[in-house]
Amino acid sequence: MAMVSSLVNERPVVIFSKSSCCMSHTIKTLIINFGANPTVYELDEHPNGKQLEKELRGLGCKPSVPVVFIGEELIGGANEIMSLHLQGQLVQLLLDANAIWV
Repeated sequence: MAMVSSLVNERPVVIFSKSSCCMSHTIKTLIINFGANPTVYELDEHPNGKQLEKELRGLGCKPSVPVVFIGEELIGGANEIMSLHLQGQLVQLLLDANAIWV
């Protein structure tokens, strides 16, 4: 888990993705449309992508992408992000992490 931890450290929003995954694209677009500038790691293009994917699965992320960290906290995948958005809680998480400003 050390590699994932080092990549999310001190970044307001981190998304682990695959360039060919439509759900990853959707989640990235949603978060960007709120004004956030997430750090995105495309696992299929990253030199350590296989190791990162293994660590994400070890954290309980199934499927392994998309995976979103906000404020260094594992939020989850597409289902969790969309649920938070529909409940009106996603913007507050982004605000609390200083990922967006009002």
